[in-house]
Amino acid sequence: MIFLSWAPPSLEDQKACINKSGEFNYETKFRGHSADPASSLKQDKELLKCGFSVNHARTLVGSGLDTFEKGKNALQNWRHFGLDWAFVDSKTPVKMGTKFCVCVKEFLPWVMMPLQVVYVADKRGAKGAVASFSFGSGTLKGHLLAGEERFSISMDENKQVWYEIVSFSKPDHFLSVIGYPYVFLSQKLFAYQSTEAVRKYLASK
Repeated sequence: MIFLSWAPPSLEDQKACINKSGEFNYETKFRGHSADPASSLKQDKELLKCGFSVNHARTLVGSGLDTFEKGKNALQNWRHFGLDWAFVDSKTPVKMGTKFCVCVKEFLPWVMMPLQVVYVADKRGAKGAVASFSFGSGTLKGHLLAGEERFSISMDENKQVWYEIVSFSKPDHFLSVIGYPYVFLSQKLFAYQSTEAVRKYLASK
């Protein structure tokens, strides 16, 4: 099952997609795995044995607590999906259990890909010296891929603020199997443009 739309999907289209999507389409034992450090995922033999590929991007986007808080707000309002060819309804609550659609323009039609938020983590060190906010989402039936993706914004001990995307995925439809090189390049393009979207938001007043 693939969810397609010839125009940018409406809220009704997205709701219909979510209602038809069903359960997660990847193994229960990997649920929440994207919370692990990218270095651990890349060395996870069981994950790789099951056919998953790990994608990772981490970029310095600024410094200071104000930048971190604004970056956190960006993720909570899906500003990292503010792209011409990919979007998520900005009113979608970032909380565990929320189902949502990533709407992606693929050549002529739009594709709606259902996911569910698996976890949300909001951490603070002593006196706010270090902080991080992240959430991970797992793919549901009807998604072209199977796996999980984490978005995070963090401030280290030097007050530097980092935006990070970590995912593990594998094809879950014959279209993504034959077109996986394209899918891989699309993931890289998304990581770059998503980072630029976050930077643009952080630079705004």
